[in-house]
Amino acid sequence: MEPLNILVNQLQGIARGAVEVMPQLLIALVIVVITYAFAKLAKSISKRILQKTKLRKSLINLLILFSSITIWIIGLMIAAIIAFPGLTPTKMLAGLGIGSVAIGFAFKDIFENFLAGIIILLRKEMRINDVIACEGYEGTVESILVRETHIRQPDGELVILPNSMLFKNPLTIRTDIEQRRTTIICGVAYGENVDNARSVIKEAVTACKTVISDSRPVQIFANEFANSSINFEVTWWTGSKPVNIRESRDEVIAAVKSALDKSGIEIPFPYRTLTFNQPIRVQTVQNKDESPE
Repeated sequence: MEPLNILVNQLQGIARGAVEVMPQLLIALVIVVITYAFAKLAKSISKRILQKTKLRKSLINLLILFSSITIWIIGLMIAAIIAFPGLTPTKMLAGLGIGSVAIGFAFKDIFENFLAGIIILLRKEMRINDVIACEGYEGTVESILVRETHIRQPDGELVILPNSMLFKNPLTIRTDIEQRRTTIICGVAYGENVDNARSVIKEAVTACKTVISDSRPVQIFANEFANSSINFEVTWWTGSKPVNIRESRDEVIAAVKSALDKSGIEIPFPYRTLTFNQPIRVQTVQNKDESPE
């Protein structure tokens, strides 16, 4: 009967201990419930306040998440201290610090992208529907998240770029302003009048619908003496999207070609003169179907 008495005594001790800590556990449970309600209330209030600001949607969601996590951490710490009196705030903070360092080393790349994403979200330069280029990738920004950015390439492919890549490397935003400058090279023959050719080209470019000429001047400069032509650098402003550039170049090239043709100005092509050291023998080959005269 001795072992049975020992077991009964242990069970009675456990029961007495459970009864003694029951009030503390109930209070801790109440703290958890209050924490849940307070986190829901704080989330609702934060959402209303932040939506009135000009912050990005992803950043608003992140701040709301941070507020909820902070409230839960504080609430759970208070509940744990009440439920386990031997657990002090100093010990809990020390444990959280060691755990944070370990997690930081284990998920270094994730946290790097996370912090880079926060900085990108705080900046105003890159926006949704902007056309960007970075490290050989170019496309339209579809979404900016905390860890990554989604861009749609001109061929329709979706590319997911880590935010640390956009933060560390040079980033070109092609649509930062609504207008972009573009340039083509146009050559005329050496026998043509340079001033007259410049005037014809400028008039043709200015008349194009895709060319912005009221606030941005069309610039025509004689650029170089090429092998078979005098080349003009033709510069104008148009829309900033890649499709705007292609459409404008197409219209300008067609208009310049038509204007030069109408004015009788030659657009030369490369000439090549062949010189032989010895006379070339020319032999006439007679067709088999033809009879000699």
